[in-house]
Amino acid sequence: MLDGGFELLDLLRIGVDIALVWYVLYKLIMLIRGTKAIQLLKGIIVVLAVWLLSIVFNLQTIQWITSRAITWGILITVILFQPELRRALETLGRGNIFARNTKSEEEILEQRVEAIVQAANYMAKRRIGALITLERETGIGDYAETGIQINGSLTHQLLTNIFTPNTPLHDGAVIMRGDEIVAAACYLPLSESPFISKELGTRHRAAMGISEVTDAITIVVSEETGNISCTKNGELHRDLDQENLRDFLRENLLLTLKAPEGKLWNRRGRKNG
Repeated sequence: MLDGGFELLDLLRIGVDIALVWYVLYKLIMLIRGTKAIQLLKGIIVVLAVWLLSIVFNLQTIQWITSRAITWGILITVILFQPELRRALETLGRGNIFARNTKSEEEILEQRVEAIVQAANYMAKRRIGALITLERETGIGDYAETGIQINGSLTHQLLTNIFTPNTPLHDGAVIMRGDEIVAAACYLPLSESPFISKELGTRHRAAMGISEVTDAITIVVSEETGNISCTKNGELHRDLDQENLRDFLRENLLLTLKAPEGKLWNRRGRKNG
């Protein structure tokens, strides 16, 4: 009986140990998701796989090269990715890596949607041009690095302040990840599609361009007309009012949250030039 009790405790200890390691690894991957560090992680996995294969098949030359790459790679990683490592350590120091958010996903989504809708509506009424890109599954950290890092919590005041004319950050796109404004004054790839109406300017082409290469959602406020448009998967949804925009964001930012019943989107299709 005593031995059986010890075996059960050992199994429980091993299970907890494995669960904690996987949880920490998951949190670390979430921290670097959408940045260049995730590409480095893929490279490390490839090198380790080659190293293991070289051991199995006794390929001594490849084994020597990969072992040296692993040895020096640790030092090179620390040097090249100092900002990401510092940010991860700061998050760990604040306790955010293990923090549990008491708000539900729906409440967080509603706050995020309302902040964006309020900012877009405010800018549309005053014809302030804006370009807001919301990251989803595909990481767009490379585009964020072309701008000025913000790393600030989303508020409609901060969004409208960024796009205020004649300020240093008003040109270019704001890139958001979750409820964080990652960067401003970012450059997005311009669409070369011949089907885009010629009346649309650079902001709309940039919004279409990023939607063609990623699954991101981009909101455009026209400086000339004050109209609000959205792009997703290479499609342009023009002239959205406040309710249309709110429903569009609810439906696409959290697929498990259904749009309110009875609310259909008008003007959702693409307009002809």
